[in-house]
Amino acid sequence: MTGVPASAAGGASPAGAPGKASAVGAAKGGGGGPKAGGGAEAGVPGGAKPARGGKIAAAAVNQASVWNIANLLTMLRLVLVPAFVALMLADGGYDPAWRSLAWAAFAIAMITDLFDGHLARAYDLVTDFGKIADPIADKAIMGAALICLSALGDLPWWVTAVILGRELGITLLRFLVIRYGVIPASRGGKLKTLTQGVAVGMYILALTGWLATLRFWVMAAAVVLTVVTGLDYVRQAIVLRRQGIAERKAALEETEA
Repeated sequence: MTGVPASAAGGASPAGAPGKASAVGAAKGGGGGPKAGGGAEAGVPGGAKPARGGKIAAAAVNQASVWNIANLLTMLRLVLVPAFVALMLADGGYDPAWRSLAWAAFAIAMITDLFDGHLARAYDLVTDFGKIADPIADKAIMGAALICLSALGDLPWWVTAVILGRELGITLLRFLVIRYGVIPASRGGKLKTLTQGVAVGMYILALTGWLATLRFWVMAAAVVLTVVTGLDYVRQAIVLRRQGIAERKAALEETEA
């Protein structure tokens, strides 16, 4: 009689303790299970489930963070690209009413470009999606406008080639030197973007008279700023690369010493 309870108590205590530890560990995301149960508990399939669940939960949080106001503005700009092209080319592309609507779409896209980056930095809403989608949206709306204007004969193709060539070239250059550092946006680059937006917007509208003459000079200023700032980015990239190589070489020599 006395032996049975003793053996039962002795068997229940070891079995019960790990069970409680596993339950607590599962409730905390699987952290306590392996510690309480030792090597045997680590191999139990039940102990692996909380870890997978934790990863899924973390992924869900990261995915949810994509849907913030900054990224929504970027998505809006992407959606406006095909809408702009449709409005720009409607009725042959020369109807003033349709061109005005196309200008409105272009203006909204440019305005969102001013706010999404600021909001992302100010409120800590920077995401991997935003880093990729934001520059794509910028290039897409500007490229669509330039190509449509050149296709309609309103803007020389060489202007479109210079602006788009510069934008694509600098983007590629940034990726090539990113291992050495990031090329910051300069005041000249921001002025270039603003001047390009104003110039292209003036060309989208069916302007006549002195306004048509003014837009020519605004576009000329935009082209000059495009070339000058592009050359400056190339200079910065060369300096950044040289500094990065020198720092790596110094670090390697220090390690060997």
